[in-house]
Amino acid sequence: MSERFVSLGDPLLRTLDTAVVAVSLSQPVAPPAKKPAKKSVIAPAIPNNPLLEVILHDTVIFPEGGGQPTDTGIITTVVDGMTWEVLQAKRHGGHAVHYVRVKEGDTDKALLAFSPGAKVTVALGQEGYDRRYDHMSMHTSQHLLSALLESRLELPTLSWSLTAYPSPCYVEIPRGMTVKEVSSIQDEANRLVFEGRRVHVEVEELDRTQEKPTAVLDSGRAAGKGLPDDYTGGVKRVVVIDGVDRNPCCGTHLPSIHNLQLFLLPHTDALSRSTTTNARLYFLAGTRLINHLTSSHNLLTSTASILSCGASQVPERVNQVVDERRRAEKRLSDVETELARHLARELIDGMAQKANGGFFKKVLHRTDDSGNTLGFLSAVSLAFTTLAESAEPYLIILGSSPSSQTTTSTTIVLLFGSDDKKVKEAGEGLKSKLGVKGGGKGLKWSGKYIGVWREKENVALSELLDGI
Repeated sequence: MSERFVSLGDPLLRTLDTAVVAVSLSQPVAPPAKKPAKKSVIAPAIPNNPLLEVILHDTVIFPEGGGQPTDTGIITTVVDGMTWEVLQAKRHGGHAVHYVRVKEGDTDKALLAFSPGAKVTVALGQEGYDRRYDHMSMHTSQHLLSALLESRLELPTLSWSLTAYPSPCYVEIPRGMTVKEVSSIQDEANRLVFEGRRVHVEVEELDRTQEKPTAVLDSGRAAGKGLPDDYTGGVKRVVVIDGVDRNPCCGTHLPSIHNLQLFLLPHTDALSRSTTTNARLYFLAGTRLINHLTSSHNLLTSTASILSCGASQVPERVNQVVDERRRAEKRLSDVETELARHLARELIDGMAQKANGGFFKKVLHRTDDSGNTLGFLSAVSLAFTTLAESAEPYLIILGSSPSSQTTTSTTIVLLFGSDDKKVKEAGEGLKSKLGVKGGGKGLKWSGKYIGVWREKENVALSELLDGI
């Protein structure tokens, strides 16, 4: 991209008086079929309202490129003093095309205001400048980080992502890193930051025949990116961090790394692709680092308050709470197992007391707020089949409802018996007469009833068993 854009030559400039070169009505483009990657920076949404595509003689609004997202901003037309919103800017060849929202849908008035030669003032605005400063901080940090990874550990940057604020950005590298390696790179980066190394741009005449092809690793993955194929700027920009890095780039950068204070998350995440050992190293700088420290501090102090301890005691108290929770869950499991065996014995006693033997049928419904209701009912049925010594046939329906019920409450029903045909028959009856949704195979059937379970549902269960 040509260095004539002020957004590249003076990235801290916020406002510029310039003139319109060309304008046209933007044609809506169908959205891409695939979804954007998680946490990646998404360009501001383009509305269905009419838009203008405006090319200016010069601009402070950066068009997306070099891995850096588009700026947003405003344009004021001098002839009428009206302010127009720039939703995004894109690079078309060597030009920056501004996508301008048309006010009140009056395209004729907008086209007239942006007639070629019309004087305008283009500005980032405070929101646009904050966005730009964040992008510059992270972009310059990425150049510094990638240079050190390459020179100190021979780890080329395969790609990088300028994620949506305030998430950490990341570089993708060919392998994971140890905590010691991450720490050493961070220490070296911040040593250079404290020295305040200057960042500047060298502009060279572009000769495509002299451009080196992008390096390719043994895995076939390209390491880095070359100039876009449609680039027609005529010059090549090389971003230089004094004594550290020289790298072709068409993005905006801070004039110095003095205030970056780079922080690397002390681990790398291995990618899930089975054919690669690639990993991601996450990093923060600038306002994102401040936001990360603030939110981490707030989380820590809030957790300390909940646990009634000092911040330094939080890890110990969390371990204590987790251990207590495990012991409580173990006690609960033991009690539920004991209760399940007790209920099973009551059913077995009822079957033994049945006069003259015969077919034992029983409905047992409970009120229970357990987190695993079906698991508990299954434990009752297992205990029954384990403890029962009689060979008498049986068919039992177990039910469990929450203590507080509404029209959306769920009651769990478990049916089990000694004859799979009768179990299936009873299951079909549950579906047809009570609207229980479920299924089963063999000697068990389970389902769910949605709504308020009343005594009439228990009566219906008893009548269902009586009919079998």
